Amino acid sequence: MKSAVGQVARARTGWESKCPNPNQELMMMINYQLTSPGLRNAPALRIIAAAAMLLATTIGAMRPAAAHGQDTGTLDSAAAAKAFPPKPPYSPYAGRNYPTRPLFGDTHLHTSFSMDAGAFGARLTPRDAYRFARGEEVTASSGQPAKLSRPLDFLVVADHSDGMGFFPLILAGGPTIQADSQGRKWHEQIQSGKGKEAALDIIVSFGKDAISKAIFPLPGTAAYQDTWQETIAAAEAYNAPGRFTTFIGFEWTSNTGGNNLHRNVIFRDNAARASQVEPFTTQKPLGSDNPVDLWKWMVAYEQRTGGNVLALAHNGNLSNGRMFPVVEAFGKAIDREYAETRARWEPLYEVTQTKGDGEAHSFLSPNDEFADYERWDKGNLDGTVAKTKDMLEFEYARSALKLGLELEHKLGVNPYKFGMVGSSDAHTGLAAMEEENFFGKTTPQEPSPERLTATFMNNAKTGVKIMDSEVSASGYAAVWANENTREAIFDAMERKETYATTGSRLIVRFFGGWEFEKADAETRSPARIGYAKGVPMGGDLRPAPAGKAPTFLVAALRDPIGANLDRIQIVKGWLDAKGGRNEKVYDVVWGGNRKPDAKGKLPSVGSTVDVANATWKNTIGAPELITVWKDPDFDAKQSAFYYARVIEIPTPRWTAYDAKRFGVKPQPGTKMTITERAYTSPIWYTP
Repeated sequence: MKSAVGQVARARTGWESKCPNPNQELMMMINYQLTSPGLRNAPALRIIAAAAMLLATTIGAMRPAAAHGQDTGTLDSAAAAKAFPPKPPYSPYAGRNYPTRPLFGDTHLHTSFSMDAGAFGARLTPRDAYRFARGEEVTASSGQPAKLSRPLDFLVVADHSDGMGFFPLILAGGPTIQADSQGRKWHEQIQSGKGKEAALDIIVSFGKDAISKAIFPLPGTAAYQDTWQETIAAAEAYNAPGRFTTFIGFEWTSNTGGNNLHRNVIFRDNAARASQVEPFTTQKPLGSDNPVDLWKWMVAYEQRTGGNVLALAHNGNLSNGRMFPVVEAFGKAIDREYAETRARWEPLYEVTQTKGDGEAHSFLSPNDEFADYERWDKGNLDGTVAKTKDMLEFEYARSALKLGLELEHKLGVNPYKFGMVGSSDAHTGLAAMEEENFFGKTTPQEPSPERLTATFMNNAKTGVKIMDSEVSASGYAAVWANENTREAIFDAMERKETYATTGSRLIVRFFGGWEFEKADAETRSPARIGYAKGVPMGGDLRPAPAGKAPTFLVAALRDPIGANLDRIQIVKGWLDAKGGRNEKVYDVVWGGNRKPDAKGKLPSVGSTVDVANATWKNTIGAPELITVWKDPDFDAKQSAFYYARVIEIPTPRWTAYDAKRFGVKPQPGTKMTITERAYTSPIWYTP
């Protein structure tokens, strides 16, 4: 922007006196700006340069000397007025070039093509998953009819890359499987109705790299290639630009020692490019459990095909302190190269899903009354190692964002500058994350009278025990894309203009800048002002003007068929003068006539939930909230991030619906209500 504007200014002054046709010279200069390699991918600069070109044309036409050399005639004031209308168009919606509605989807769904999902009893294929997500009724693997309340806008089927197509082989029980003692055991377990035991054994064996090589599909084998090509074909068959978007993808499942370092890989591309490769796996020698090697694979893919991919991590809460390292990872020090590479390939983090919420933890944020939400903090993924409190700060998103500021101060690059999404990680082929329509994490957890009291995991050695009732009906990814296409959604993900929801489809806007004022919150179109005055979620504030503090425009609208809103909060994290990590949660706008007490604490919104009947009323809270908030504690010398958290009023949890519908009494301590929420991607400030 600086070079384009600067050269336009110089053209208006010095060049006019030296050139016989300064307008022509100016247009040649701007054309160079438009086509120079450094600006080809800078939309804002292209817009400015194009506007300057139009201005240059007008200036030239208005100069008598220049008009003699043109064939457009003389431009008088009346003609100029028509060319440049003094008022904006009557329609406030004409000419909008920004996203106007969020698209909701799931970036993390497994089908029977994943080895553990299949062993758990999943029989739905990627094609079934797409049909369900786009609004069709399907028959679940448990034999029940299933349908969403509303279609999703997009879906990523992300089956595990390791052993892709493994379960169909085990289920078929062919000669190769029968000849192997491990394969034969799992086949017999599944056939005798013990698929859950087989699945847990498969997960543990995989984590220990103890699955027999004789039965495990590897890249390059016919079984693996066929499965990957069908995955691609299914995505291509159901992709409907403008209506429903499917993404080609897979999950890279690093799980060494049972510690979750999983990433989902999403392709922007179609079959022509994705078919040129096979997914990267974790098992050596073809694969690696080190994320650095996954990033190298991604580099190689883009260089080979000219395509685009991104990765997003999930379930740091099950990594036992390994998801967000600050000292070393896999025996190598965390350095600038690591920070740059991770920031390049992992623009997003899956902050909430069925295996718990990963935004914050009450141990790390004791002053945050909403931090104790849908926690899974007992151990690693398979329960083989119990959790200790020193692990927590390297597992949760808010803490990671603060660690990122610290590493940026040390290395010059922030490796944890990620946006936020939610998704399901369901292993059923069903992206059904509504509390009243929850089809579970795995097929044995699909609706039944037993799931309220059943055990999901129990490791007798470590004491890690998780009940089915602790599984969360969460979540979805919300993306502010210009249109419902692979390209537009992917590009919005890359720029982090996203937010996470725990299953609700509430609408959230969040903008940061230096010029927002109270009157900006009185509009019915906050986005128009937001994009004009600031940057959206996922963006960076420009340098601080002298004496100013950042201001934020934040707005939320409830899910049309969901609950009212309790409040909007802005979460701030920053480094103080000594380099210490800090955080604070501000209540910025809320429903009802509540007032903060003398200590600034906002009273509870209350609850209308009738647990016994699994109902609630929208008689408290507010259907929409909007405000402009100014940071009262801003220090221009301190790095900071800000994100919005929107809290709904209490509603029945899926466990309450099950208790009512099946007439089952839940176990003591079972959570029966929930406060659904959304987390926006942060906006960062760097001195």
